[in-house]
Amino acid sequence: MLLSRIPILLLSLIPSTLATQLVLTIPSSPQLPNPSVLPSSTYATLSTLSSVYTAPLSYTNAFSFRNLTYGSYLLTISSPTHDFVPYRIDIHVPLPNSDTPVIEAFTTFRGNEWSNKGESITIEKIGEDKFKAEVKVLGERGYYIERVGFSPLSLLQNPMILLAGFSMVLVFGMPYLMDNMDPELKAEFEERHKGGITGGGANPANPLQNFDAAAWLAGSSGGKKSEGGATSAERGITR
Repeated sequence: MLLSRIPILLLSLIPSTLATQLVLTIPSSPQLPNPSVLPSSTYATLSTLSSVYTAPLSYTNAFSFRNLTYGSYLLTISSPTHDFVPYRIDIHVPLPNSDTPVIEAFTTFRGNEWSNKGESITIEKIGEDKFKAEVKVLGERGYYIERVGFSPLSLLQNPMILLAGFSMVLVFGMPYLMDNMDPELKAEFEERHKGGITGGGANPANPLQNFDAAAWLAGSSGGKKSEGGATSAERGITR
């Protein structure tokens, strides 16, 4: 009799979370108006250090996980056409007289600290040990880069085009400005322009034109050389 009761005792020790079922549905959204267009290869994964659960996409656009044990899981949804938000799923052991829900869900992302919980997700209880939640779509995957077409405005971003345009404005705009200039100011401008071309006016000599760098480095100057030459010449004459 005692041996016949052992299996019953073992079954009573199995936690009730082994019968927990989680259903994840994909609602319609601006990123995915019709979830039925998702390919059949789309699947969801609940992973932890000790176990991994995988659920394919059903015809009702949902993922169903059965016989979940308690623990903290990372939910990822893999699809060749769309990206989904990853979630953290916490399954707790149901305790009597406890307000802690059996299942909690939070948003997360890759590289986030596990202790840092994101936005809480609403989980609905739809039956005995059966829960339901919705997952969000980030957007459609883009495998190709769209080639940018030709735009006339892109020419304005070229510095060479800008320099050429500025030069054309000066060439064709200066005569127009000269014609509309005040007569007195125009006459003064032409007079200065002619004086600059002909080199009129006494220009002071530039002292750097007669500068002898070799003599300066040798410690002598041109003036001293001329004086020395004159002295030697006078001495030659007196002799």
